[in-house]
Amino acid sequence: MFKKKQYWIGGAVVFIAIGFLAYTGFQGSATYYYTLDEFLQQKSAIQDTNVRVAGHVAADSVTREISNLTMQFTIIDGSKSLPVTYKGTVPDTFKPGIDVLIEGRLDKDGIFRATTILTKCPSKYEPQ
Repeated sequence: MFKKKQYWIGGAVVFIAIGFLAYTGFQGSATYYYTLDEFLQQKSAIQDTNVRVAGHVAADSVTREISNLTMQFTIIDGSKSLPVTYKGTVPDTFKPGIDVLIEGRLDKDGIFRATTILTKCPSKYEPQ
């Protein structure tokens, strides 16, 4: 009888551990992002929080400093805009006029400091 209790307790511990790992894995991989309009409406509440923001890279807004791999650009959504600074390697598909998803934090000076840039794949990669 004592052996049966050990099996039940061991099974419960394993089940709880698997459930906990599944829950934390799901939380870490959730890919919610804010539209630029949503982000600007809530920017005071999420100023020092790491977030993802979707937008469109404004034409003629991209400036690069090759020496230190820094890039500044602006994302837009309708009439709303957000200045962005990014330091690092830029995806090959990044260019003005493309849809992007940026991840990072908003500084107190109103500039979004991106740590990651994800670009939408061009339609030439989609099956016809």
